[in-house]
Amino acid sequence: MTLRRSIVRHHLAATCAIGAMLSAAPGASGAQAAQRAILATKLRTELRRIADDTKGVVGAQVIDLATGERIGVNDTLTFPQGSAIKVPLLIELFHQDDAGTLKLSTRVPVGLADRTGGSGLLQNLGDATSELSLGDLAMFMITVSDNTATNLLIDRVGMDKVNATTRALGVPEVKLQRKMIRPRDSFAGNENIATPMAAATIMAKIAKCELPMSRDRCAALRQLLEIPKGGPIEASVPEGVKVAWKPGDIEGVNTAWGLVDLPGRPYVVVGMVNYSDADEGMKALRRIADAAYGYFHVLARSTPYGARVPLDVIPK
Repeated sequence: MTLRRSIVRHHLAATCAIGAMLSAAPGASGAQAAQRAILATKLRTELRRIADDTKGVVGAQVIDLATGERIGVNDTLTFPQGSAIKVPLLIELFHQDDAGTLKLSTRVPVGLADRTGGSGLLQNLGDATSELSLGDLAMFMITVSDNTATNLLIDRVGMDKVNATTRALGVPEVKLQRKMIRPRDSFAGNENIATPMAAATIMAKIAKCELPMSRDRCAALRQLLEIPKGGPIEASVPEGVKVAWKPGDIEGVNTAWGLVDLPGRPYVVVGMVNYSDADEGMKALRRIADAAYGYFHVLARSTPYGARVPLDVIPK
């Protein structure tokens, strides 16, 4: 074998080896499985520490959308949801629009009898002086958590239809059982509820478009949830990273359902707090969001051996 041929042969072998290494998505091989398990244990320990440090009860779950791995604490406990329950309502609204049962373009009047307290802007409108489309109501419901818009949508979509869809999605633990700002219903036990695991499952289904609607309609739903609104999950990631999410709070309760499109390692993060107060609850949600980002940021550009490479060499 000539010297030139030997050099070419070794160069090709090296090139193939590098290509094989980069062609595997991070975590795809069994390499360094023990080290990856250590990182996951550290995240689980941190979530437990947050739960122990917080006054009240904390539940959380994160999902690695690259591998499907779930890490959580108290993630099968049931929590009140506040406005986070508006996510399954949004899913059912888009489902019915996609099926032709109703149309997002349908306009409805906003009257005095429709006004609902709490968050939002529509409670300030005149009596039946304005009409808004169902799509506009959905935008107000998600971006400023408008309770008047939400209750109008519940009337048209149907509470039973929302719950039928959550059951069909495999998360019967997620239940819409009352309209917004109904303290008597809440006291009677007709609460809007979910577990961190079930909420995380819904957000993962949004990420994968595993919803009862077309992919285009699913993409539109996700874009609506990505409209910036400020809060702990958005604050935990660098500017420019898209976050589809919905927070919720009622007295004693704080919740957040999030889908973070972190380049190289998208993930779901859900946090819930009850028997607490607003400051404690928001602090816990921010710590959960920070812990999740810290974990997935490390994995985002890692090879199976823990080295880090530019994103442009990782196949999408």
